Amino acid sequence: MRELNLDQLRTLVSAVDLGTFSAAAAALHLSQPTVSLHVAELEERLGVRLLLRGSGGVKPTGAGFLLVQRARSLLRDAEEAVEAIRRHAAGTAGRVRLGATTSIVTFLLPEVLRSMEVHHADIDVDIRIVGTFDALSSVTRGDLDVALVGTQEVPDDLVVRRWRRDPMMAFMPESWMPPRRVTPRWLAGKPLIANDATTILHRQTVEWFASGGVVPQPRIEMNYTEAMKSLVAAGYGAAILPVEGPTAAAALPGIRMAPLNPVLWRETWIVHRALPVVDGATLKLLETLKQIAQW
Repeated sequence: MRELNLDQLRTLVSAVDLGTFSAAAAALHLSQPTVSLHVAELEERLGVRLLLRGSGGVKPTGAGFLLVQRARSLLRDAEEAVEAIRRHAAGTAGRVRLGATTSIVTFLLPEVLRSMEVHHADIDVDIRIVGTFDALSSVTRGDLDVALVGTQEVPDDLVVRRWRRDPMMAFMPESWMPPRRVTPRWLAGKPLIANDATTILHRQTVEWFASGGVVPQPRIEMNYTEAMKSLVAAGYGAAILPVEGPTAAAALPGIRMAPLNPVLWRETWIVHRALPVVDGATLKLLETLKQIAQW
């Protein structure tokens, strides 16, 4: 059996509510034969009489009454779905899927989410914690609407724009006495805690050490900034990490921070699909992200 047709159900409900086919036709801006056809097709599809026709108009049968009750619910749900999509497209409501790394979610997104809650309270931001490469794949597949990534090298069908350029510094145990600016050669002689090899930060750190002609030998590699800071504070080693937000808030007690020489930056880029297919809710999130852009 074919699926029920919402237009035919709307015709049935109108005929029952208004009492005649002619009144239903006028209300729905249809011809009377079209109204009769809609009801006849429903009855044929379901194999049961739905309306009783008489001189006093039309009345629902038992089956017709049951279908009308269900049809009202279906039509209401359909109208609500259409309205939700309209509001999503207009940017007044909806749901946007945003992918970012743990550190960005921890230190930078709270400000974005607070602003969204104040100015666009009916837009729900669904946060997914993903690395750069998984995020790019997810945007391409349509599993994410926006991603914050560590590279501007993205597939041709995606839009990429600058978002933030945050300085990276040496995070060291408080008992260490580093030079005013930490060099690759000085830091390579210390126990190190490094980002794991799947991350952009790992590649940047390796390149920074290579600029000083040294190859680091980390004691441990991981992909969670706050865990790395905890190990630094415990005296396990040093790490090169981005400073996200105020410097004073970036370190835990027991950590000493120092700038790097040469200077190193963690660049973050916004990635999304081409603007013609970006809905209004996503545009509102992109506008809010611009508020804390820093390059």
